[in-house]
Amino acid sequence: MSIWEALAVFAAGIGAGTINTIVGSGTLFTFPVLLATGLPPVTANVSNTLGLVTGNISGAVGYRRELRGQRRRIVRFGVTALIGGLTGAVLLLALPSKAFDAIVPVLIALALVLVVLQPRLARALARRRERNGTEVPTDGGVALLAGLLVASAYGGYFGAAQGVMYLSLMGILLHDGLQRINALKNVLGVVVNGVAALFFVFVADVDWTAVLLIAVGSTLGGQAGAKLGRRLPPTALRGVIVVVGVVAIVQLLLR
Repeated sequence: MSIWEALAVFAAGIGAGTINTIVGSGTLFTFPVLLATGLPPVTANVSNTLGLVTGNISGAVGYRRELRGQRRRIVRFGVTALIGGLTGAVLLLALPSKAFDAIVPVLIALALVLVVLQPRLARALARRRERNGTEVPTDGGVALLAGLLVASAYGGYFGAAQGVMYLSLMGILLHDGLQRINALKNVLGVVVNGVAALFFVFVADVDWTAVLLIAVGSTLGGQAGAKLGRRLPPTALRGVIVVVGVVAIVQLLLR
């Protein structure tokens, strides 16, 4: 890797750490750059996953204030993310990617629709529960666990726009503010990338130079993303989510 390629990977790591903390989809920054340096796609994907772990941790620490009172959710959703992330990592090395790649843009598009409609859907669900006399489930119920399992499997497999999927699901099925949900999303990202990275270390080819450059860059970006993301009002944050998600769909379709 030349010095210019190394600088490009480092800069992509900063961008990935920043956008991962705010929304997700940091892989859209790092993965194309790693491919441009000449790494094979699977090696680039694996190295990218390992490198982004420290950025996920940095972003979660930056959002620690919003995590207060969410310990039960972290444990419950974290176990689901662990299972899903490991499943996705195994699938990456065991299955051809064509079938999975075909469904990913559809999943992201659906997630974006849910993000845009989230306030309206949440109000509709609240009115329905009021009519039926049922309480709002504090943990999102089985539907949320199932959705998080699928999103986490996708995250262990590739990960671009995984955060968009998390935010859309939790935004609708959890009765909470978007910033607190975003903080929870960052923790789940740590779990998914962490378990996938641990698996890849033992069974896949890794470019450790790329891992180190992305790790340092994404750690710096994670702190910047936490400061910036916390200042965004819910409407602006949804706008950022939609823009990033659309870019993800376009890039995946052009791969």
